[in-house]
Amino acid sequence: MARKGDGEYDKLTGRFTFISHAATQAQRRAAFPIDEPIDEREISKIAALQWKAPHVQHVFAAPERRTQQTANVLDLSAVTVEELSDCDYGEWRGRDFDELYSCDPEGIGAWLTDPDAVPHGGESIANLIGRVSAWLNEHRDAGHTIVVTHPAVIRSAIVHVLDATPQTFWRIDIAPLSLTDIRFNGNVWTLRSIACPLRQIDEINAS
Repeated sequence: MARKGDGEYDKLTGRFTFISHAATQAQRRAAFPIDEPIDEREISKIAALQWKAPHVQHVFAAPERRTQQTANVLDLSAVTVEELSDCDYGEWRGRDFDELYSCDPEGIGAWLTDPDAVPHGGESIANLIGRVSAWLNEHRDAGHTIVVTHPAVIRSAIVHVLDATPQTFWRIDIAPLSLTDIRFNGNVWTLRSIACPLRQIDEINAS
């Protein structure tokens, strides 16, 4: 059962600690991601944090290299979940945002304003939000769960939790190697914290 702060036990409800994967070269140059590894400098940076995972019921990670590596460096034994995959950016994968804007401003404009747009031929933001929402609802009574995944997936989770419009997706900023904490109390979702630096996990756990 899920333990309450005072040591008593309550019914098993949902708490998700989302960890955004460590930075990659694609992120540093504002490019749409491919299945790239994390930046080598991030490995020593994570190790220096001496982060210790809290006791949880489940640990999940997206299947891409950058999320799997982040989980491994954090010493997390994670179950791979396809539903937590990054958005499929189709033909835009690996290309810089500025480059795409210069050659396809209408496509970029549509993508930034219309959640149903798929100018890259991949997955729409609306479909991504729907995919993440369905997974969250399926696991909302699973106790405390750590999820190592992508900024786009975490942004989608926040949109779902706040019951916000899909357009809100573009107004949420999730930094690499940050923590977002959401809860389900058996009736409603709540957003407890967003994009906290990884070193603040102890503060989040104590709340």
